[in-house]
Amino acid sequence: MGFISFVGRVLFASLFLLSAYQEFIEFGNDGGPAAKALKPKFNLFIKQVSKNTGFGVPHIDIKTVIAATMFLKGFGGLLFIFSSSFGAFLLLMYLAFITPIVYDFYNHEMESAQFVQLFFKFSQNLAFIGALLFFLGMKNSIPRRRSKGRTAKTKTN
Repeated sequence: MGFISFVGRVLFASLFLLSAYQEFIEFGNDGGPAAKALKPKFNLFIKQVSKNTGFGVPHIDIKTVIAATMFLKGFGGLLFIFSSSFGAFLLLMYLAFITPIVYDFYNHEMESAQFVQLFFKFSQNLAFIGALLFFLGMKNSIPRRRSKGRTAKTKTN
């Protein structure tokens, strides 16, 4: 059972690790294609947050955002492979941050094809979040084994 669990964690984490590796290779001086794709959606999200909350959001460089997401995916994925709760938490933070920004189905009409695609991917990331929460819940529900220094009892008469 332990080996199957390990293989499952490797397959799950490989999604994040391969994505982080690809972003790292393409990063360049401007943040690469990931920054170009994320920048308009990130700016729209920041504009909506500041409009709805009334708070001014400070300027955040898109290269910093891409570097942070690469770190969360890469380091979190590596730790998750070794059954680390902290690694699962890092992946959970990444998904909670990036999902509503990248898959902004709420900015499109329900009848459009783009709405369906974005909503499907949004739902898929919610399933990933659920899987990570399930992992964290199962990890915390397993009782810890204590190594009791058992001493041999001697019979004295």
